[in-house]
Amino acid sequence: MTTRKVAAVIGGSGFLGRHVVRRLAEDGYVVRVAARRADRAASLRPLGDVGQIVPLGASILNPESLVPVVEGARVVVNLVGILAERGRATFQAVHVEGAAAVARLAASAGVAQLVHVSAIGASPDSRSAYGRSKAAGEDAVLRAMPEATIVRPSILFGAEDHFTNLFATLARFSPIVPVYGARTRLQPVYVADVAEGIRRLLAGGYAGTIFEFGGPAIRTMEEIARLVVAAVGRRRLVVAVPPALAWWQAMWLERLPGKMLTRDQLAMLSSDNVAADGAPGLQQLGIQPASMEMIVPSYLARYKIT
Repeated sequence: MTTRKVAAVIGGSGFLGRHVVRRLAEDGYVVRVAARRADRAASLRPLGDVGQIVPLGASILNPESLVPVVEGARVVVNLVGILAERGRATFQAVHVEGAAAVARLAASAGVAQLVHVSAIGASPDSRSAYGRSKAAGEDAVLRAMPEATIVRPSILFGAEDHFTNLFATLARFSPIVPVYGARTRLQPVYVADVAEGIRRLLAGGYAGTIFEFGGPAIRTMEEIARLVVAAVGRRRLVVAVPPALAWWQAMWLERLPGKMLTRDQLAMLSSDNVAADGAPGLQQLGIQPASMEMIVPSYLARYKIT
């Protein structure tokens, strides 16, 4: 009797997770998808054969709940991350303690490959608590499992993102499109390319390596906003929000339940989000990343005037 290989994807019900799960299913894995609520991962079942995608309710804030997710898995991918703190879900709890717990579980279970997804800008010297916690999380993962592979993507774009779609929504309903961190340089990367990169890393051979995944072009946030406005065929005034006004707005918006904008996010936007020179990236894995011009207009077509 042949035992099927198992993959565990922690935080697999999110934007990047759906793409990773699809590729692992294509590679023949039984994919356990851990999410705080199993019903949120249930929609992923059609990505594989009957019984191949297994949604499981588990939280990185409760490491014991992850034991049955990781036990017996050949590969593990940790995609969990937050942009704003809410209740128990602090940067320390999620990015550091939670990441370390996943790595310890993977090591004790004898997992062959662990890919931990961090972010470009992770640094103990980051101006943002987010960036500092991401760096501390990487260190914690590598202490627990030195052969783990770290992936730092730049900002992701794709059909279900909360990035280009936000600019497109503003362009649809508002004559003005405000841009925070307008001069900050980013290297947007297509979500499917990142998922494919993770798939190839799981094949092995990159123990203890840190990869930085960026797209083919570096753009300012304002340039990205203008690209989106043009893609949806709207004529809108794109306005760079002055830093002092942005800080005041964030001070009030972060008090609201949705935390649409926080001062820590503005601190993140005060630094460029670009892959470091010489850092291994998608090209080293044989992937030519897709450009925004190639991908974005197709999925933003629904925002055009009809």
